[in-house]
Amino acid sequence: MQAIILAAGVGKRLKPLTNERPKCLIEIGGKTLLARHLDILEGLGIRDITFVLGHLKDMIFEEIKMLGEKGKKKDVRFHYLINEDYKNGSVTSLWTAREKLGEEVLIMDADVLFHPKLLERLVRSPRASCFLVDEDFTDSGEEMKLFADGDRVVAISKDNKVKSPCVGEGVGFLKLSAEDGPVLKDALDELINEGRLDAEYEEAIDRCLDQSDMGFVKVDGLPWIEIDFTEDIERAEREILPRLEEF
Repeated sequence: MQAIILAAGVGKRLKPLTNERPKCLIEIGGKTLLARHLDILEGLGIRDITFVLGHLKDMIFEEIKMLGEKGKKKDVRFHYLINEDYKNGSVTSLWTAREKLGEEVLIMDADVLFHPKLLERLVRSPRASCFLVDEDFTDSGEEMKLFADGDRVVAISKDNKVKSPCVGEGVGFLKLSAEDGPVLKDALDELINEGRLDAEYEEAIDRCLDQSDMGFVKVDGLPWIEIDFTEDIERAEREILPRLEEF
């Protein structure tokens, strides 16, 4: 299994902090989100990682180089793809990595602080393609929600546009099978050809759900947080970080 880490965005809602550093280099408990991602992936035996970069990409190169100089990640293969359209929607980042979508992959947002067992559940799931979902969430209208028919995801969007029940908020991680990858690639190509560079990559995933059998794995109380606003950093330090040693 390989991992694709999407780390190209400018982090508009965290400005001016993100004028000086990309979101994945924000430190929580003295350790960057990026370093935490890599440690967890390595612990799961995933040593082939592709980064999609854009905003302040040289800083991310330096962080990975520094980890290597400390004697870590020497047996990990890193690949770098540059999204020249990174100021547009996140669909352009996943489209940049489209050639990786013919293999078993993890697609991961880079701005999430999470418990290691959370990703382990996704990787170990018997379902070939599945999302991580948090059923205990408050719907403010900004959350990317998953809708399901039984154990099969039928829609992913911020709006409730289907009759199927909402099973929770998507965490931002997707395990994708080699068989479902080309279907997603076609959906990404379709959006790009339509000129929808402003779209989020979840819209492409939503378009291919009727052709794919994607399930979901529940978080079941494991701690995580997406870092979008300054208050998220404060909550991560205050509430989430102390719980990462639990379970």
